[in-house]
Amino acid sequence: MGDCSAAEAVMMEAEEDLIASAQKIMRALESDMKLSDYARNVLANLGSRLSSLAVASESRDEVSEEEGEGEGVDEIEQQLDRIQEKVMSWENNQSIMIWDCSSEEAYDYMKAVDEARRLVEVLESRSGSEDGGSLRRAHDILQTAMARLEEEFRHLLVQNRQPFEPEHMSFRSTEDDLIEAGSVISSGDDSLEDVRESMGRTSEEYVVELVSQDVVHDLKSIAGLMFDSGYERECSQVFVNVQKDALDDCLFSLEVEKLSIEDVLKMEWNALNSKIRRWIRVMKVFVRVSLGSEKLLADQILGELGSACFADSSKSAMLQLLNFSEAITIGPHQPEKLIRILDMYEVLDDLMPDITALYPDEAGTCVRAECQDVLERLGECAKTTFVEFEHAVASNVSSNAFPGGGVHPLTRYVMNYFKALMDYRRTLDVVLKGRDQKDDSVPASPDASPSGEEEEEDGSSGSSSASAMAVHFKSLISILESNLNGKAKLYKEESLQRLFLMNNIHYMAEKVKGSDLRTVLGDDWIRKHNWKFQQHAMNYERATWSSILALLRDEGLQNPGSSSRSLKERLQSFYLSFEEVYKNQTGWSIPDAQLRDDLRISTSLKVIQAYRTYVGRHSNHISEKHIKYSADDLEDYLLDLFEGSQKSLHGSHRK
Repeated sequence: MGDCSAAEAVMMEAEEDLIASAQKIMRALESDMKLSDYARNVLANLGSRLSSLAVASESRDEVSEEEGEGEGVDEIEQQLDRIQEKVMSWENNQSIMIWDCSSEEAYDYMKAVDEARRLVEVLESRSGSEDGGSLRRAHDILQTAMARLEEEFRHLLVQNRQPFEPEHMSFRSTEDDLIEAGSVISSGDDSLEDVRESMGRTSEEYVVELVSQDVVHDLKSIAGLMFDSGYERECSQVFVNVQKDALDDCLFSLEVEKLSIEDVLKMEWNALNSKIRRWIRVMKVFVRVSLGSEKLLADQILGELGSACFADSSKSAMLQLLNFSEAITIGPHQPEKLIRILDMYEVLDDLMPDITALYPDEAGTCVRAECQDVLERLGECAKTTFVEFEHAVASNVSSNAFPGGGVHPLTRYVMNYFKALMDYRRTLDVVLKGRDQKDDSVPASPDASPSGEEEEEDGSSGSSSASAMAVHFKSLISILESNLNGKAKLYKEESLQRLFLMNNIHYMAEKVKGSDLRTVLGDDWIRKHNWKFQQHAMNYERATWSSILALLRDEGLQNPGSSSRSLKERLQSFYLSFEEVYKNQTGWSIPDAQLRDDLRISTSLKVIQAYRTYVGRHSNHISEKHIKYSADDLEDYLLDLFEGSQKSLHGSHRK
């Protein structure tokens, strides 16, 4: 007895605290204080709960009163008559939706349906055969009401949904799509675009209100009553169907086409590149904004079943986006695709925490697994594409020598390719890691490293300290150098072979030195390749000028007083050789201005000094009329070399 009194005292005290809290809330609301969105949501949920308690209390009172009076079949039938009249009054007027009329009408209808539900529960608990007819009738009324609530639920969801148009985000086709539709890597130095898509999250990282909170409250009330009545499957299916259509509309508004794998594989690169860029932008907004908002709405309305219904409604839209990326991984592994594949990999990898949060339970297993599978496929595709690029460089064959001996387009393409990939350094290092160097890589020709010491100086490919990206870059540059050595042999003149290799290796060294590639390949690599192109420059000078300058030396003369005829013949031979060099090498090219000037100066110092010495030493034996060019003339002519425009000195006279 004492325990009972104590329990009653505790309950009374708890009830007094509840009343005090309610009075405090009323006073706060009467003061017209401003409420945050969160506070309004809390109060809306509280109001929904209180409404449910009121409806339940009234129904219990009515049922209890009738039961207490020894309720019989007649009384139950009368109660069913009253409920049926309310339900059927709306069935006879299908053109008007209940929730479009007034909140009072909606409340009365919900109250009548909940009363029918409770009558079904009471009748099912009885065992008397006389209640069988009443139970069937109550079931029929409840079924009719559930069908109506299903339509009302659908109507509220469809008619009150806010259009999905995030501000400051435009997904319409623009000129940028057309401008960037071409190859993302160029062989030119000034046309390499900033090709990487922005990965910033600030613009997309928010959730929009798809349905106003007032309507959410009504939807939640309908769902709750349908769930309590055993119609959770019907209610959930309506929600899934409506939200699935809404997500399809969202993708349509973002200009996402439904493409089969065959459609994607048939696309030309320009069109495909544009589609990939759109996929990258859409994927971020769709997952973080659209799906995030849908998940919140599902949880608000359906409670514990929200997660499963959200997974069901969003699955097809997500698979549509993922199927596109899967098609990309199946297609040919062309080098120009690598940048976009890495973009897709980074976006999906960045979204994986969001996707895991959206699909945390068993219902979302399919979507989570598919995302992870596509991510791995993209990584494998990126790795394979890079390996195919190595093979393409190794197998690039030229039948004709590159005109002028300048920087070959292949060299420009490879180095610009590397430079563009630096924006993806971490990602590329991840996807390249673990690749079997022996089985997959293309071995560099021994010609690429004459001394056989490159690996030792630049870092062994098997070194644990070298990143996978550095190992692959060094390997590919060795392959490129080997290829260039083969292309150099297409030139007949040794001097042009050396000039060609000097130009290309200098270009490679400068590209690395002036970019983030330096942090990957290292200063030792730069020093080694600086030494290489300088050696080629010295070999060029030796191949071009050694035999010519030999004419200006005294070696071969019988004695210091040799005949003036021999001296004059040597001088004329020098002039003829110089003119031949001038004719040929004005058409040769050194694109880098500083390198061109340096080689001119180095050549000029040797040639002009030898010429002045020769003419000065033998001035007593060589008359003025035999001096075709002054030293200043020759110095000026040397400045014409390597401009890529052939000239001739035949018929020229001393200035």
